[in-house]
Amino acid sequence: MRGFGDKLRKLEKLCRELYLEDDVHGWGHVERVRKLSRILARNLEVDLTALEAAALLHDIGRGSENHAEVSARKAEEILRELGFPRKIIEKVVEAVRSHSFSGGRTPGSLEAKVLSDADKLDAMGAIGVFRAAAYGDRIDRGIDGLIKHAEEKLLKLRDLMCTKTGRRLAERRHRFLKEYLEELKRELREVEKEF
Repeated sequence: MRGFGDKLRKLEKLCRELYLEDDVHGWGHVERVRKLSRILARNLEVDLTALEAAALLHDIGRGSENHAEVSARKAEEILRELGFPRKIIEKVVEAVRSHSFSGGRTPGSLEAKVLSDADKLDAMGAIGVFRAAAYGDRIDRGIDGLIKHAEEKLLKLRDLMCTKTGRRLAERRHRFLKEYLEELKRELREVEKEF
């Protein structure tokens, strides 16, 4: 990140203004993904400037049907306006474009793999349960919808990890999510038995 500190500070300031104060897909999520990216990048030969920028911008197009593609286009515009070099912009765009589970792309670069893992880790474990429940409440998904979402998406994330550290961190979060779902189903069955 040497030499790009000012640009990254400007980017962070801009992102803080653009994202909602929200732990589901807003600034709280972005900050956690950013910090997880730093953890995952330890001892890896990654472009830290590109990774930091990608983490800050990965959900900037949230709300669009294909948010990863929209986020990648917006990231390119923003980084160009801030004067980032083309080489960094290309790495950021590729990482942002391929980070999403629903986007179906396989991350190619190391920066993209780290970002993808960080984003998926934030959807798992206790934080993942909170995010899924909070988002589910917004869209009236209900308990059955939460279970379906967890089974169709969240429980698959562990097997999509690209980095060694990502796989290690995902294991514990995956176990917690499985135990939570088992307990949730058990409690629902107990209630159903009574009627």
